[in-house]
Amino acid sequence: MARIYIGTSGWVYKSWEDAFYPEGVPARRQLQFYATQFPTVEINATFYRLPGRKAVCDWRDGVPQGFVFAVKGSRFITHMKKLTELDGGLEKYFSHIKPLHRQMGPILWQLPPFLRKSPVRLERFVKRLPKGYTYAVEFRHPSWLDEDVFGILRKHNVAHVSVSSPGMPMNLTVTADFVYVRFHGLLNGAAHNYSRKELAPWAKHLRRQAQAGKSVYAYFNNDANVRAPNNARTLMEMAGPDVVGPFTALDRAA
Repeated sequence: MARIYIGTSGWVYKSWEDAFYPEGVPARRQLQFYATQFPTVEINATFYRLPGRKAVCDWRDGVPQGFVFAVKGSRFITHMKKLTELDGGLEKYFSHIKPLHRQMGPILWQLPPFLRKSPVRLERFVKRLPKGYTYAVEFRHPSWLDEDVFGILRKHNVAHVSVSSPGMPMNLTVTADFVYVRFHGLLNGAAHNYSRKELAPWAKHLRRQAQAGKSVYAYFNNDANVRAPNNARTLMEMAGPDVVGPFTALDRAA
């Protein structure tokens, strides 16, 4: 059944303490509280470093059954190796995130802004990705936004990530059997506070894709001043009946 999952990119931010998180909630319990507010989160820590097994298992065990993790791919693969000559990087990355598999949504590969369109590089990379997962690619250079690239993504059922960003145009092309959207902020970047008017076309897009039978994942990355969770709540209210609500303690896996 097609559902709409809306959350934030990350959950550990200093400015969210005592504003989003109730007073007295320790860092080790922030994810547990977060899961009472949203049905999904995008893990961005995996972009910067490979997490230890204990941390990954704590994430998995700290959320209710049905909660979905989207996981950001390693910058070693996307930014340093630029998708080629990976030297075992893929195998190492997947060995670290494997404990999340049961509750994992898409894996996000965010390309660097300096990497221009290269269909051959892209297709060689997606062919190497392990089976049994779903994948999304976020382009950060406009040269990638053409039908050659979208055709490769469709061929391999990889989602093109639609972004709200000052650096990339709005492009709602769908290339997979699910949809992935990221909100980076507009004029003020991470401090941008989305208005209902700005969110309206995105809410319409999410509703339309869910009605077409596609699951939708949308994450707010404008983390400054508690913008992300507040904007995510607004979009949840606007996006219609297919939105997955937050889970309760009764939903927690045994």
